[in-house]
Amino acid sequence: MSLFTRSFLLIALLILASAAATYQIYRVYEREPRARELAQQTVSIVNLTRAALVNADPVLRRYLLIELNEREGIRLAPVTGGEVLEPLPEDLLFKLVAAKITASLGAPTRFAYARNRVEGFWVSFSIDEDDYWVMLPRERFEPPFGLELLGAGLGVIGLALAGAMLIAGRLSRPLSAIAAAAAEVGRGRAPAPLAERGPREIRTVSRAFNRMAGDLAAMERERAMVLAGISHDLRTPLSRLRLGLEMSGAERSAAEAMGADIEEIDEVIAQFLAFAKNEDESMAPGDLRALLGEIAESYRRREHAIRVGECAVGPLRFAPLAIRRAVTNLLDNALRYAGGEVEIAARRERGLVVVEVLDRGPGVPAQETERLKRPFTRLDESRSGPGRSGLGLAIVDRIARAHGGRLELAPRPGGGLAARIELPA
Repeated sequence: MSLFTRSFLLIALLILASAAATYQIYRVYEREPRARELAQQTVSIVNLTRAALVNADPVLRRYLLIELNEREGIRLAPVTGGEVLEPLPEDLLFKLVAAKITASLGAPTRFAYARNRVEGFWVSFSIDEDDYWVMLPRERFEPPFGLELLGAGLGVIGLALAGAMLIAGRLSRPLSAIAAAAAEVGRGRAPAPLAERGPREIRTVSRAFNRMAGDLAAMERERAMVLAGISHDLRTPLSRLRLGLEMSGAERSAAEAMGADIEEIDEVIAQFLAFAKNEDESMAPGDLRALLGEIAESYRRREHAIRVGECAVGPLRFAPLAIRRAVTNLLDNALRYAGGEVEIAARRERGLVVVEVLDRGPGVPAQETERLKRPFTRLDESRSGPGRSGLGLAIVDRIARAHGGRLELAPRPGGGLAARIELPA
């Protein structure tokens, strides 16, 4: 889960919990005054109704009851023996209202939530020896929670969540930029300087990261200049040695041995130059299967046993020269240290394109695979040899990381080594 998502969810949860707590507190503190007001209204209506019935002209009493029903929604009915009553709901508001009405009208007062299936708030009262029911509409006792209040509440919560999203974005955006810049450094590239703004902690981290990235870039440039300079300076005396050897008239066997030594030194220098260049080749859509076929054909022309296996990968964006160099380095290692037939294969696997170079050599111990990816590192026992600089796998690993992938060295089923270049598909 990303920092933005986690921050937004935490702030949103806090907002929703605060809204729920506020509503609950409002209900608790609003209940007592609301119950008092409803009880006072009910007692006033009962007393006024009793007084009107007692003092009204019997001829006009019927018209009085009709007017009360039409204007105030109040109904009046005598208490009968066979009536069906529904008790009040088990709600604290109704209990408080009933208690306050009973305290004002007296203990014999009865209540009902429906009488003979007629819904309302029914309260009993007496006139001399006769008992009556007065009914008030239920709407007066229901909380004022309509669509308008619901819409207003949802609007406030929506604005609060939008603010939470803005706050979470402002928190996570600088860290996302730092993570992206760190990924660029991991791929061997120099990222653009981070903006040193925002809270003090973010500014401090951005400033430290910019300083670190600048120092790494400067070290990389200095190392590249040293390697390129040494390699270039060695090429001239090697050319003189090669020319002097051809003109020396030495014995054929000695001349061939010395020529092989010069070629090995020249090969090491070529690796130094390839490692020092670190060129940023642009990626473009290409045919990886065709590229692997060309590489295998070039080795076959030099009488090396190279077999191309399954290559069902489809279109892919990659840097052709860099991938050619990476596969060539792996093939050179396999031919030098394993011998026999070497296989190249490529396939799609879990959203990746995997290029494999498979040999039947002695393999590499599992605990040494990560160490061998470092520059100038060789495996002394089974993978060392004359004329090798220990840069081959480091170059392959750098190319894989520049493509957003990685280099994996794993045992091959049946014996040998499987060198895998994993690239995003």
